[in-house]
Amino acid sequence: MLRIDRLLVYLRFARTRSAADALIARAAVRRNRRHVLRGAECARCGDVLTVMVGAEVRVIELLTLPARRGSPAEARSHYRALDVFHEIAGAGLDPNGQNTIGGAPVPSRAPGDPEDFS
Repeated sequence: MLRIDRLLVYLRFARTRSAADALIARAAVRRNRRHVLRGAECARCGDVLTVMVGAEVRVIELLTLPARRGSPAEARSHYRALDVFHEIAGAGLDPNGQNTIGGAPVPSRAPGDPEDFS
């Protein structure tokens, strides 16, 4: 088990624990689909983290817990990125968050068109 704020630093999603706590305070971190409320919450192998960094949302599954902050390549070896597009598409959204289920917009028609019965 490892504190989430420390984990975010070790995995290079935040530069410091203070920056990690700021992410948590902005409700930009979820663990297993639940908002992380405190940096002291523990993360375990197999947990799925959703982290909003800037305008990018990263969804990762923890494979192993790092012992320290290492190189970016070393940090990436501790998790695998989940395919967010399929999760979003399953909810009826495209990658930009637009609804794909809704109907197409109605084209504007000029008066006198054959379909205009009013």
